[in-house]
Amino acid sequence: MKTITTYILLILLLCYSCSVRKYIPDGRFLYKESSLKITPKNLGNDTIKDLAAVEQTLENLLYPKPNSKILGMRLGLLAHYKTQQEHPGFFYKFLAKKIGEEPVYLKDSDRTKTEELIENRLRNRGFFKSEISSEVVKNENTAAINYSVTVQDPYTMATYQVDTMPNAIKKVIQESLTDTPLKKGERFDLKLFKLERERIDQKLKKIGYYNFNADFLIFEADTNQYDTKKFDLFLRLKKEVPPRALVPYEVSEINVHPNYEFTQSVKDTVMFQAMNFVQDSTFFKPKRLAPYITFAAGEQYSPEKSRRTSKRLSSLGTYKFVNIRYEEIDSIDDPVSPRKLRAAIFLSPLKKRALKMELQAVSKSNNFVGPTLLTRYSNRNLFKGGETLNISGSIGYETQLGGQNSAGLSSLQLGLNSDLIFPRLLTPIRIDHPFEYEIPTTKISAGVELLDRSKLYRLNSFTTSFGYGWNANRYVYHKLNPISINYVNLSNKTAEFEKILNDNSFLRSSFDQQFIAGLTYSFQYNELSDSSIKNPIFAKIDLDIAGNVLSLLSGKRAENEPAKSFLNLEYAQYVKADIDLRYHIKIADKQQLVSRVFAGWGLAYGNSQTLPFSKQFFSGGPYSVRAFRIRSLGPGIYTPKEEDTGDFFDRSGDIRLEANLEYRFPLFNYVFGAAFVDAGNVWLTKENDALPGGKFTSDFVRQLGVGAGLGVRVDIQNFVIRFDLAVPIQKPFLPKGKRFDQDLKEAILNFAIGYPF
Repeated sequence: MKTITTYILLILLLCYSCSVRKYIPDGRFLYKESSLKITPKNLGNDTIKDLAAVEQTLENLLYPKPNSKILGMRLGLLAHYKTQQEHPGFFYKFLAKKIGEEPVYLKDSDRTKTEELIENRLRNRGFFKSEISSEVVKNENTAAINYSVTVQDPYTMATYQVDTMPNAIKKVIQESLTDTPLKKGERFDLKLFKLERERIDQKLKKIGYYNFNADFLIFEADTNQYDTKKFDLFLRLKKEVPPRALVPYEVSEINVHPNYEFTQSVKDTVMFQAMNFVQDSTFFKPKRLAPYITFAAGEQYSPEKSRRTSKRLSSLGTYKFVNIRYEEIDSIDDPVSPRKLRAAIFLSPLKKRALKMELQAVSKSNNFVGPTLLTRYSNRNLFKGGETLNISGSIGYETQLGGQNSAGLSSLQLGLNSDLIFPRLLTPIRIDHPFEYEIPTTKISAGVELLDRSKLYRLNSFTTSFGYGWNANRYVYHKLNPISINYVNLSNKTAEFEKILNDNSFLRSSFDQQFIAGLTYSFQYNELSDSSIKNPIFAKIDLDIAGNVLSLLSGKRAENEPAKSFLNLEYAQYVKADIDLRYHIKIADKQQLVSRVFAGWGLAYGNSQTLPFSKQFFSGGPYSVRAFRIRSLGPGIYTPKEEDTGDFFDRSGDIRLEANLEYRFPLFNYVFGAAFVDAGNVWLTKENDALPGGKFTSDFVRQLGVGAGLGVRVDIQNFVIRFDLAVPIQKPFLPKGKRFDQDLKEAILNFAIGYPF
C-alpha cells in the first residue's frame, strides 16, 4: 500500500512540474476565466431583491468555459499538449484518451455577443438601460475577461388583472389567482410569467380543459399609469384561440385492451363497472384490472388521473407497454357544455414466463468474497389477476479475505426461495380503502438455505413470511409482515466452535434459540430520487418484534426447562428497532456533502437472555466505520485476549450508534472522489462477564471508533465500484489516554459495490 501511494504522489508531482504554460503557442493567450461584478446604480433604493441570484444567472452566460482543473492542475489540457509532442509516452496517451481537452484560447471568446446576452437577461428580469462593459486582463501567455454591469432599479408590479375573455374560463382563471406567485411589488420577470402561464394551464387541465395550452395565454405590461418604475400586468388570450380549447371535456366511454397486439383481430367485449374490456379470451380478469384505473365514465378529463392510472398499471409487472389515448367523439361548439372524450387503454403484456441465469462475483460487507450462480424463474399473471410467481435458486462459494480474524474461513451456500406476489390486499376482512396513489401488494414467501461454514458449523434454515408493501405517496413506502418465521438448525459443530460457545454463555444462548416468529415493519421516506429537491433527505425505520404470540400459546415454562418452547422448539422473544437518517447537501454541480446517523437498539426479554445471533448489531467494514475491519469494533471497549475465530462472533451487541460525514466531488468522466469521517460502535444492554467493558454507559462518546479517509468511485449509470482508504483516529479498545492513535501503516483499503449510504 505504501508503494502504491508513493507512485501516485510521484505522478502528481510530475504532472504539477510539467506546467502547461510552456506549451502555449506564441501569440496565443490561454483563456483562464471570466469574472462579473454587478452594481446597483441607486444604492439607496431597496427595491432590488435577489441581486445575488441575478448575478449567478449572468455568470452562467460567460463564455467560453476555461479548461478544467483537477486538484489545481489542468491535467486534461496537459495530456493534450503532451500528445502533440514526439514520443508522448503511454501515460499521457492514456490521460488524453480519458480526460484530454482541446485548449481554450482568448480568441475563442466573443465579448460583444456575451454583453448582448447579459443585456437580454437583464431586460427579461426587469432591469432596463443597464450599462455593460468588459476588460481583457493579460498575464504573460494567459488572459482573463472582467465584465462590469451597472443596473438601474427594476420595474415592479402594481396590479395583476385578468383581461377580457369568455366568462366561463375567465371565472376559473380568476379564482386560481389566489395561488399565484405574482404578488404586488414583484419584479418584472419573464421567467416568472412563463411559470404563471404553466400553472394556469395545469389548473385548467385538472378540471377538464383537454385542448387548452399555456401558449394561448399572453401577458401585457402597462407602465403609462405611473411616473415611477411600476407596471400593471394584464393576462389575456391570444387571438384566434380555437373554441374547443375554451370548454371542458368529460370522459364518456372507456375501452380497455388487456392483451393488446399491433395486429388486432375481432375480440369479445365485456362490460364491468361502466368500462369495456376487449379481449378474445380472459387474459386478465376485469374485476382485478378495474381497481387500477382511477378515472371513470362521466368524470371530467384529468391528466393527473391519467398519469396515475398509467403508473399503477405499469407497476403490475405484467405489462411491457401502457398507452392511454383520448379521442374526441363529437364536434359540438357550444361554449358552455362539456364535450366528450373516448378513452382507450392499450396494454401490451410481457412474456408470461421467463428464465434468468446470472453468474456473480460477490463481495459482502463481512469481507466474504467468491462466485455465486443465480437462477430465477418467473411466471407472470399466474391466476389472470396480475399475480407473479418467482422461484430462485443459488449456489455459491465464499472465502473471507482481509480480516484479521478470518482464520481461513470459507463457506458453501445453497438456497431455494419462492415468492408469490398478489397486486392487491389479501386480508381476512374486506378493506374498501381507495388507495388512490398505489394499490398495496401482498407477498407470500418461503425459502430454505444450507450454509456450511468450514471449521465451524453447518446451518440449515427455513424462512417464511406473509406481508404487505405499498407506496403511500411519491416519497413514503411501508412494508408490514404480520407473519415472519425463521427456523434455524445448527449442526456439525466443530470442537473449535464448541469451545467458542462454552467460553460465552450469552453467545450459546443466541444460537440455541432456533425458532423466531413475530412481526416486522419498515417505514421509508426517500427524497433522493427527486432531482427538483436541492437538499434531499432519506429516513428509514425498522421494527422487529418476536415471540409474544408464541409466549401466549406455549403456556407456562416447566421448572426443569431453561426456556419455554413451542412444538418442542425453543423460541426467541425480543424487540428490536433501528433508524437510519441521511441528509444530502448539494454544494455545486455533482458536488455534495452527505451526512448519516444510524441508531439501533434491541432488547431480549421473557424467553430470551440475548438477541439471536442473526439479529445482533455489528460495526466496522466498507458500509460502516471504514477504518476498521468488519466486526472489529466493540462491544464497547472490549478487547479480545487473542485474535482468533471466536472474536468474529463476540464482537456484536444490542445497541449500535454510527455517524458518517462524506464530501463527494467529481474527478473526471464517471470517476468521483470522496473525503469522509466515520464514527461508531456497538454495546450490550447487560453486562457480560465474557465481554468485559461491553455494556453501554454514559461514556459512550469516548468509546466510539473514529476514522477518516479518501475514496475513489467509478459510477457508470448508477453501477458503482468503490475504493475507500481509511485510517483509524480513535481506537476504543485501547486504554484511556492512548485511544487517539493515528498510524498510516494501519490504513485499510475497502473495496465495495455501491455507495456506503
